[in-house]
Amino acid sequence: MEEKLMKKLSSGSLEFESYFSEKALGMKASEIRELLKLVEAGNVISLAGGLPAPETFPVEVIKKIAVEVLEKHADKALQYGTTKGFTPLRLALADWMEKRYGIPTSKVEIMMVAGSQQALDLIGRVFINPGDIVIVEGPTYLAALNAFKYYEPEFISIPMDHEGMRIDLLEEKLEELRKQGKKVKFVYTVSTFQNPMGVTMSLERRKRLIELAKEYDFLIVEDNPYSELRYSGEPIPPIKHFDDEGRVMYLGTFSKILVPGFRLGWIAAHPHFIRKIEIAKQAVDLCANTLSQVIAWKYVEDGYLDEHIPEIIEFYRPRRDAMLEALEEFMPEGVEWTKPDGGMFIWVVLPEGIDTKLMAEKAISRGVAYVPGEAFFAHREVKNTMRLNFTYVPEETIREGVKRLGEVIKEELEALKG
Repeated sequence: MEEKLMKKLSSGSLEFESYFSEKALGMKASEIRELLKLVEAGNVISLAGGLPAPETFPVEVIKKIAVEVLEKHADKALQYGTTKGFTPLRLALADWMEKRYGIPTSKVEIMMVAGSQQALDLIGRVFINPGDIVIVEGPTYLAALNAFKYYEPEFISIPMDHEGMRIDLLEEKLEELRKQGKKVKFVYTVSTFQNPMGVTMSLERRKRLIELAKEYDFLIVEDNPYSELRYSGEPIPPIKHFDDEGRVMYLGTFSKILVPGFRLGWIAAHPHFIRKIEIAKQAVDLCANTLSQVIAWKYVEDGYLDEHIPEIIEFYRPRRDAMLEALEEFMPEGVEWTKPDGGMFIWVVLPEGIDTKLMAEKAISRGVAYVPGEAFFAHREVKNTMRLNFTYVPEETIREGVKRLGEVIKEELEALKG
């Protein structure tokens, strides 16, 4: 449909491409978003997108709060807001983070953004010069790579294991860079229930990462959208909890614990950093959605968020368990996967020789979709991995989807044997 429309619009003599900037010409569509278009076109079980289940949306509570907000606070909720965000919401979030994570409100300032995705773009805008070294996990969040890439950094990818980023390898790389006279601008990490692997950085590694940041003088961007979705195991404090110098910029979001449609996230960082990010945001959209902010404020302030999170956890836990059980039952020998304590994703590693990007079309034709793992690597060097989502579809559908996927993988393995 889009291609036909573009051809129709391009039927004249105007050379549309010649007007784009070099940066625009280098832009590529999100592979996940493009894949989801294919999924929507047919009867396909999607284990691909990172979507919350609509059944978890607290519709009735939001409806009640929205009416109250429009009756009592319409003058603020329907007006432009400050760039930093609705002050009562920022104060409520600061209080919530101090009680929940032990992050002193005296040492951070909070700014509201249009989802944590905007925070990533603003951080790229404020901190990255072309050629700056940005260290990421391998694999890492695809949309973060896309956001930072626009500002032309040099990406260095550090391998992962079941305890998160390999901090020992990071330390080796930092020392190597120091000897070359190079300095890292920041390390980006999804520290808890990582996207795409689902793994969590251990407590020891978090503390060591802070030590290395001091020793080698770099910043840390801690993206933490999933930590509240814990189905097993004990909570680990965010990296920001151990930050006593203001080196960590913490990103939070309402998308996974309330509703993604509000497009509300926040940055908790040192006031000096927040001030510059605030100025950058003024050039982008002036302020985040004010109506959403006021509704979210009442939701947090009245205690609904603390009540809602356990309900989400109980809803998602059986889906995670269903996927792990189905993988155990239907995956052929030689396939490995992570066993996350929370979040939304499981990472699957296939035997060498299978290219999951090439296999994706065959899987879709058999009625199941996943995200090929290649896109989550800064240099696209790994071909035999995939990300599966367990939050969006019911347990019985998860089971059927994994069964179909297992059949496709078996065929690929047989073809490899020749």
